[in-house]
Amino acid sequence: MSLYAIGDLHLSFSTDKPMDVFGPQWERHYEKIEKNWKKHISPQDTVLIPGDTSWAMNIQEARKDLEWIADLPGRKIFIRGNHDYWWASLKKMKEAYPEHIFLQNNHETYGEFAICGTRGWVCPNDAKTDLHDEKIYKRELMRFEMSLESAKKDGCERIIAMLHYPPTNERLEPSGFTESIKKYGVEILVYGHLHNARAYGAGIKGVLDGTSYELVSSDYMDFKPKLILP
Repeated sequence: MSLYAIGDLHLSFSTDKPMDVFGPQWERHYEKIEKNWKKHISPQDTVLIPGDTSWAMNIQEARKDLEWIADLPGRKIFIRGNHDYWWASLKKMKEAYPEHIFLQNNHETYGEFAICGTRGWVCPNDAKTDLHDEKIYKRELMRFEMSLESAKKDGCERIIAMLHYPPTNERLEPSGFTESIKKYGVEILVYGHLHNARAYGAGIKGVLDGTSYELVSSDYMDFKPKLILP
């Protein structure tokens, strides 16, 4: 039983949203994901999917994409990304797709670990202020704390967390998210959202204050799931 992560699948089996407009590496990218997924992941494994799963605009339109993922091996745990417009209430998603696990102000267990997470948002930068972004940032930070707190209340001592957005700004400065990560002793933080070589550098990577930060955008990993825990 192993834990993997891969984000930004950007599936569009029910919508006209070809990803190759973003570069040749995205041409039929879902075939690469499927091949690598089946090569590395067994039915006993768990896969973290930190957002931007489907281009669908509603929960019904996302059906082909989520069923495609369901047919791949392993247990899947999702958080919302900025392009996941299909994301609905937790109740509706559980009813529509009981085979999947969705995190929304809650947590899920993996062995001795709790899996927590939320979408996140653009982290503040002193060089520019956007009141709209700041409002969403504070709301997402609150949701992150709710997810982490639910794990602690359940007696979980070890935590792995997901965000869709990086937990810092492009200057890699501390944020409310990194403060919460440190406060709750998060051991591993996985995130996505960043695409292309220039953007990859805007995400924190490696170990900081005891937390391992992992960028798992599918294109960053050449569409191969990343092993998080063996």
